[in-house]
Amino acid sequence: MRAEIIAIGSELTTGARLDTNSQWLSVRLAELGVPVDYHLTVADDLDAIVLSIQNAVARSDIVLVTGGLGPTQDDLTRDAMAAAAGVELYLDESSLAHVQEMFARFQRTMPERNRMQALFPVGSRPIPNPNGTAPGIWMEYPRGDDRTTAVVAALPGVPSEMMPMFRQSVRPALGGSGRVIRQSAVNCFGLGESHVEQLLGDLTARNRDPEVGITAHEATITLRVTAHGATDDECQAKIESARTEIRRKLGHHVFGDEDQELQDVLLKMLTERRATLATAEWATGGLLSHRLSSVADCEGTYLGGLSFPLDDGTLSLRQTGHSSASARPIPEAAIALRAANACREDFEADYAIITRAGRLPADSDSHREDEWVSLIAIAGSGVSEVKQLVPAGNPAILRSRAVKTAMNLLRLKLLGS
Repeated sequence: MRAEIIAIGSELTTGARLDTNSQWLSVRLAELGVPVDYHLTVADDLDAIVLSIQNAVARSDIVLVTGGLGPTQDDLTRDAMAAAAGVELYLDESSLAHVQEMFARFQRTMPERNRMQALFPVGSRPIPNPNGTAPGIWMEYPRGDDRTTAVVAALPGVPSEMMPMFRQSVRPALGGSGRVIRQSAVNCFGLGESHVEQLLGDLTARNRDPEVGITAHEATITLRVTAHGATDDECQAKIESARTEIRRKLGHHVFGDEDQELQDVLLKMLTERRATLATAEWATGGLLSHRLSSVADCEGTYLGGLSFPLDDGTLSLRQTGHSSASARPIPEAAIALRAANACREDFEADYAIITRAGRLPADSDSHREDEWVSLIAIAGSGVSEVKQLVPAGNPAILRSRAVKTAMNLLRLKLLGS
């Protein structure tokens, strides 16, 4: 059994709103052992929706449709489902009574146009909607001469209505494939996608069970492990085997599982050591502090941070409560390290992380002009290190990459302590 999901609405195709329904439904179908081959987003255009449904039923056993079941002129799902099957619409009296009851419950007069929400393609049946005025539509479409059918279940686009309708009515009717699909995620940092694939070797081969897919987001590499089996236990055994092999091949580059972020793992390590952390940032806009302070129960471990705007790439030690008796220029790395120690002392923390911008000196041999870099410094008991991060790649993720590099640097030091 194969499935696809069609999300209908011009607000989705124009980018005005994000389609989260398809992601949620894909996870629910995987729980039934039904893989999803296609996600399709279609504007509020009758011909386009009809063609999408016809193509979907020709290649998929289950088609889930969200959106387009409202009472306005751009709600075309019911018309498209009827046209795709070559049938007319009929008025379902029980559904009309439900719509009228919903308006009466809220002491509002029902507009005549809401009657269209009780219209259904001939051969279909309503899917009850206890939380709204738009019933869903369940319809089976015959396919060719092989006498098989494809199921189309149309649901409202409002998640608070769609989700319970799927759980209560659609999921039980779908039954299942007799198979189970389970997924897990392993999160890594410090390597690029191609390097990770090279290290993993055959683990990322296509049509392998479990399958290991690679995705990247703001320098974090996520390995998606997908297993198929007859039972949960069978799938979990395959996943654990793959996770063990991933950790063996990637070592300390693996930092967490599922939805764990670097800040979650770092603060957990510090909490277990009963150690505290403070931060100071130049040029990262307080992003490091924001991520650390967003971790649940961070109080008592993360003591706080300071954030300064990027000026000319220099750092006055007076800003950290320290001054220099010498007028001689201080090397960039030394400035960062002094600032890290000053931050640690000011907050009375066990560890401190500094992110700031600096310049590499001009290279007369290659005629290279001064080059901006990110400098990351960590200071603490037995820890004193500065890392230089040359800006590269997408400028939109430079801050995030610098912040993640800073947290990862301390994580690795704690691992080795």
